[in-house]
Amino acid sequence: MPEPTSQYPPVPPDDLQRTLTISQPDKDQTLPHIGLVGDTYTITVSGNDTNGRFCVVDMHIPPGGGPPPHRHDFEETFILLEGEMEATFRGNKSIVRAGDTINIPANAPHRFHNISSRPVRLLCICSPAGQEEFFQQVGIPVATRTTAPPKLDKQQQQEFMEKAKALAPKYRTELLREA
Repeated sequence: MPEPTSQYPPVPPDDLQRTLTISQPDKDQTLPHIGLVGDTYTITVSGNDTNGRFCVVDMHIPPGGGPPPHRHDFEETFILLEGEMEATFRGNKSIVRAGDTINIPANAPHRFHNISSRPVRLLCICSPAGQEEFFQQVGIPVATRTTAPPKLDKQQQQEFMEKAKALAPKYRTELLREA
């Protein structure tokens, strides 16, 4: 092991107050499952688990699903586990398939959309954490990782959008118009 120097300070000691996190999104009924924009997001690792460094969200996106265009001041990485989706990054569209990983740099306009006839499952890692709190503030709790959120009528959709727009700046997010 190299000697600590001013150029390379020593690694800090282990923080014994922090614990191992094991998440089982299909079994653990205590995990938050959030219905949002027709999708279901399960928070598997929160910022509370990582000292705010990152969060992990297991996303179930039905055919036609996915959030509208947006951007935010944090990094976002998607690992596609099942299915195929369209990712739009700064206006350019790409097809992403199971096994692919994409990273969205902070502040870049983007969206993802399930254009297939089957559900898509992906892991979303946000760094630093905080996006999971936004999802919990604006979404609707649902029973499981694959439970569809309730359909919103026109009035409920308008109320949802007003709430999302009001909270977005707090979570360093900007909702963009459809192109």
